[in-house]
Amino acid sequence: MSLSDLPGPVPDPAVVRANTTTALAEPVQRVRSLWVTGVVLVNLGINAAFFGPLQVLLGQQAAHFDDGQKEAILALVTGCGAAVSMVANPLFGAFSDRTTSKYGRRVPWVLMGAILGAVALVALAGAPNVAVMTVLWCLVQAGANGMYAAITAAVPDRVPVAQRGTVGGLAAMGQTVGILVGAVIAAVVAGNFALGYWLCAAALLAGVVLYLFKNNDQPIPKRPRQPFKLRPALRAVWAFIWSFWVSPKRYPDFAWAWLTRLLVSTGNHMVTLYLLFFLSDAVHLKETEGIDPAFGVLILTGLYAVAVIITSVLGGRLSDRMGKRKPLVIASSVIIAVASLILAFAPTWIGALAGAIVLGIGFGAYLAVDFALITQVLPTALDRGKDLGVINIANSLPQVIAPSIAFPFVAYWGGYVSLYIAAAVIGLLGAVFVVKIKSVA
Repeated sequence: MSLSDLPGPVPDPAVVRANTTTALAEPVQRVRSLWVTGVVLVNLGINAAFFGPLQVLLGQQAAHFDDGQKEAILALVTGCGAAVSMVANPLFGAFSDRTTSKYGRRVPWVLMGAILGAVALVALAGAPNVAVMTVLWCLVQAGANGMYAAITAAVPDRVPVAQRGTVGGLAAMGQTVGILVGAVIAAVVAGNFALGYWLCAAALLAGVVLYLFKNNDQPIPKRPRQPFKLRPALRAVWAFIWSFWVSPKRYPDFAWAWLTRLLVSTGNHMVTLYLLFFLSDAVHLKETEGIDPAFGVLILTGLYAVAVIITSVLGGRLSDRMGKRKPLVIASSVIIAVASLILAFAPTWIGALAGAIVLGIGFGAYLAVDFALITQVLPTALDRGKDLGVINIANSLPQVIAPSIAFPFVAYWGGYVSLYIAAAVIGLLGAVFVVKIKSVA
């Protein structure tokens, strides 16, 4: 599939070439604060709608269906949703690369994703069984990942390299505030997960409003429509499918960036997946401190969020000023691993508080700087959305494999101590492989 395959009127080819070159050119003009605010709010809405359910609401709904099998139900639902996200993110990113809407390439997918995610969240509130719950969470994942693929690609579309660490830090701040908003929603509904899903849907829709009106998305003009022929059409479809393969031999830095993101994200998901159950079953928070575990998740998320907000903004700006990314990515990956070890060897409320702060310090800097690094190793400007979608598989795949890895540790291999040690080791491997990236300092 190419731009020429898309329907539409036949414009002047010279105009098409000029406008397409403008849309795909490496940006040099610094973006304004209002545009950045719109990007931040979209990230906030996505993460509120995503992590509110993931941290608490899905767990509460799983316990509602079968308290004795809540861990297995949660692993099933989140694993299936993550499998959908692995496909949705690069697929919608590729679609957005080829979108010729007059509103731009990215805006339609932000809007459609928000609508799909919000409708699925509202329906999730009334899911009658685990099967329906699983399907609806998969639809939430599809909508949220369509939005995320588009809004992530908008950054290298519009932001010059020298500003990407700062913008990446602010986007990470939006993601973190969204996580906090999701935790607040889950806490204030006091176990009423149905109301929580409604509030998450509202947050998702509210987050896109500013970006929809202040996006300044540069559209790609429509090209002449070719007559339909079966064989060329099949070749175009195969070429589109094959385009998702990015050769590690041809683009080794892209491959190493993907692998390091996969490892660090896997370790992080292993830490956060069973946080609610860790507080209730290992820390015994209700008995020892008189604090409801869901409220405990809110407290930990708040501390984590404050640390992430500070280090994401500072880390992103520092990397822009240094002109270097790798040293900060390595350091932040090590700090994330330290947080896992704190939880492993101090399974107490004080240990959990310390672990949340340390995790926030490391993950905030990591989110900002690693994102800036990744935008500098993308193979082509034409396929930014698709290539960032492939990178985002490294965010989604851990949601599939982390439950599969984490559940045996919790159930059979030593419980939460061994789980968090394993998470630290996996995260540290991500720090090691960052040094393999050669084109970025």
